[in-house]
Amino acid sequence: MNPGTAAVLAQAEHVGSVGLNVSIFGAFVLVTLLFVYRASRTNKTASDYYAAGRSFTGPQNGVAISGDYLSAASFLGIAGAIAVNGYDGFLYSVGFLVAWLVALLLVAELLRNTGKFTMGDVLSFRMRQRPVRAAAATSTLVVSFFYLLAQMAGAGGLIALLLQIPNSNRFGQSVVIAVVGVLMIVYVLVGGMKGTTYVQMIKAVLLILGAAVMTVWVLGKFGFNLSALLGAAVENSPKRGEALLNPGLQYTNPIDFISLGLALVLGTAGLPHILMRFYTVPTAKEARRSVVWAIWLIGIFYLFTLVLGYGAAALVGPDRISSAPGAVNSAAPLLAFELGGEILLGLISAVAFATILAVVAGLTITASASFAHDVYANVIKKGEVAPDGEVRVARITALVIGALAIVGGILVNGINIAFLVALAFAVAASANLPTILYSLFWKKFNTMGALFSIYGGLAACVLLIIFSPVVSGPKSVIFPNSDFVLYDLQNPGIVSIPLSFLLGVIGTYVGRREPFNTARFAEMEVRSLTGAGSEKAVAH
Repeated sequence: MNPGTAAVLAQAEHVGSVGLNVSIFGAFVLVTLLFVYRASRTNKTASDYYAAGRSFTGPQNGVAISGDYLSAASFLGIAGAIAVNGYDGFLYSVGFLVAWLVALLLVAELLRNTGKFTMGDVLSFRMRQRPVRAAAATSTLVVSFFYLLAQMAGAGGLIALLLQIPNSNRFGQSVVIAVVGVLMIVYVLVGGMKGTTYVQMIKAVLLILGAAVMTVWVLGKFGFNLSALLGAAVENSPKRGEALLNPGLQYTNPIDFISLGLALVLGTAGLPHILMRFYTVPTAKEARRSVVWAIWLIGIFYLFTLVLGYGAAALVGPDRISSAPGAVNSAAPLLAFELGGEILLGLISAVAFATILAVVAGLTITASASFAHDVYANVIKKGEVAPDGEVRVARITALVIGALAIVGGILVNGINIAFLVALAFAVAASANLPTILYSLFWKKFNTMGALFSIYGGLAACVLLIIFSPVVSGPKSVIFPNSDFVLYDLQNPGIVSIPLSFLLGVIGTYVGRREPFNTARFAEMEVRSLTGAGSEKAVAH
């Protein structure tokens, strides 16, 4: 190792004061836990635990949705992706934002009118309940797991940076991820959806304000001249140069670029933890207002990421970012340290960590609610279960999901979290979106079509990921010493999403006709468009 490289590594691994970092971080966690505990005292029914008693207004829920959506991938992952890969990294910001238009136009209001707690409620309304609910729960659990991997990887990298645990100390970083997982489980078990929603709202405001302050600060250093900022980023990235401003630095294959874009744009409308948020408002009008508020807040934030990413490249440098604990995911905290020293680093890191905790709590609630409500209550118990019994099973499920997330987070530690979230989007778009759209808009769609679409899209997507360069091969962090690549693209969306739509059609025509389907579709159409009867239990 030459002296220059050693100096970069030493500088990257010792950022700020550990004591100050931990103090700010600890205070933030205590404050958010207090809000969660206060909210938990009103959790008496399944509706309280899953949907916060439908007590939030559209603007409140819109802020909470933006908090749920602006995850570690948005703040840590995208900033790092832009700092290291430039233009290709900014595609994540564009894709995540455009995806909200799909959610607003196609699913937000209709899902709120037709469902009760979970995606399984919507899909099973006009079909045979038990097989479809089981399929919906399976899909929800898999999507949530992939999304959780990204958050856990982000948490591990962030806390490793704050505690100055080097990349070489894999055991230390694994312990950090385990502690984050335990804290996440506490949030879920204590607060339920209401507590999680309050934390989402608090951290959304703080995250957007923090990003705004850093954005203005970065621009101020370059005379509020974006061209000067981009020029400095290129100058401080000698290995990349002008390529930082052009497409192709990360995705050299245009098909890979298109596949990623498809997954990002279509994935949001199939994300279970985002869909579940529409049930926390009392009316469809409020659901619509929620999405409008969310689009504005998310759009503003993603404009900030362009400045933060190139600002990190200009002021910190890709080499220092890549060698820091957490690798590319450390770009935003390192930029904060460069701008405002230890205090700003501690504050921004605390907000980022609250971001991770709130998102993983929301994901865990969604996954545990889907299993408890769809599988346990409606498939195993056939609808005959006390509300407190259902919530108890949801809490047990949260423990299991938390344990799996810890193990998975340790495996993917070091991979860019925006990239990991893109995989979760691909799974959601492949398994959930076709089935949701067919259920809402296609009269002939039946149970067999739903099962073909969910299981087929899910299996295809997961298998393509397993046999892609993401999992094995020289560029993989998970199994770099193995190579069982059969699918060359990094994102499976371009294959798995169309395949799922096709399988839904094939399954519909292969499956038998269901006499109740036409009447149920008519009822669902009226309910989805008007909201009439949407408060009734979904059971047949």
